[in-house]
Parts: sequence; structure tokens; C-alpha cells
Amino acid sequence: MDWDAIISYLPRYKDALLLTVKIGWLGILLAFIIGVLCAAVIHQKIPVLRQITGFYIELFRNTPLLVQLFFLYFALPKVGVRVSPQFCGSLGLGLLGGAYMAETFRSGLENIAPIQSESAQSLGMSKMQAFRYVILPQAVSSSVPGLLANVIFLLKETSVFSTISLMDLMFTAKDLIGMYAKTIECLTLLVVFYLIMLLPVSILGSLVERRLRHAEFGN
Repeated sequence: MDWDAIISYLPRYKDALLLTVKIGWLGILLAFIIGVLCAAVIHQKIPVLRQITGFYIELFRNTPLLVQLFFLYFALPKVGVRVSPQFCGSLGLGLLGGAYMAETFRSGLENIAPIQSESAQSLGMSKMQAFRYVILPQAVSSSVPGLLANVIFLLKETSVFSTISLMDLMFTAKDLIGMYAKTIECLTLLVVFYLIMLLPVSILGSLVERRLRHAEFGN
């Protein structure tokens, strides 16, 4: 193990980590928004939109992120739509994650008894107000373990960003291996930096799930 090489590579891996985290969390934020909207459309059984939402979910859940990124980055310019690699990465991750988040939120919404919405409306709330202030907060709370699992999944999916010329962790590792042939050192740093990115979320997910389980047991 060449420790001097490892130390010299650290700044490049740090920059790659920051870029990966930035694009990854922008994509996750977009996925969260899309997931809530799609779950709401399905739960409220809005005509036409419900069918469109269902098609979107099936399309993006059953195609790899790599294919989606290739379509956004290489196919769209053929019809005059050009996007930057960073925007493409965040958008692709958001669209993929939105499909998974939608299913997680939908499951959470289905766990809420209909009587809660009816009770809220009997107190003077509109159907939309009952959904926004009574149903949705409870659905989000019950969906937290699934949401955190999706976050971890999406952060791991950032490893394919290198295919659209983003200087992420994977691109950096492959670039350094190609230039200096320090395979063990580069791959070791790759593993370490992915752990730095993913372990805090994984630990947080375990703590939240344990707390929710204790809360349910206490009730």
C-alpha cells in the first residue's frame, strides 16, 4: 500500500465527494417532491393524472438509472434540448427516486384510516385541507424508514454518474487508476469515501426505525 499516493489523492476524492453529495441530495430533494405529488394524485384518485402517474412509476422503477441518464444526456440533444452533466445527474436521480418515493408514500397513505379524513371534514376542513394537515403528516411519519432506505439506495446509485462525464467518486477512482495504475490505493479510497457518505444516513435510519418501533410499543 502506497500511503504517499493515498495522501496525494485525498484532495481529489474530497472534491469528488462534495460534488457527489451535492448532486445526490438535489436529486433526492426532487425525488421527495415528486413522490409526494404522485402519491397524492393516486390517493385522491384524480382521473387521467392517476393513469399518467402510474405509467411514470412503472417506467422509472423498471428501467436502470444508467439508461435514463443516457437518454437525458445523449438523446435529448438530438431534439434540441441540452442539459449540463450536473443537471442531468440530479434530474435523472430525482425521476428515478420519485417513482420509489411515490410507492413509499402511497403505502403510508393507505395505512391511515379513512375515518380521520372524515372526522377532519366534519370539523369544517375541506377535503384538501384534511389531506394536507391531517393525513399527509401522519403518512410521512409512518413512511420514514422506507424513505431513509430509498435515500441510501439513491446515494449508491450516484456511482453511475461517471458515465455522463461527472467528476464524481467513481470517475475520480477510474481516472486515477488509468493515470497511475494504483488500483488498490484508489479503490480503497473509493470504499472509504462511499462509507463517509452513506454510513451517517444508514446510522440515522437505524436510530429512527428503533425509535418508531419503541413509540409503537409504548402506545
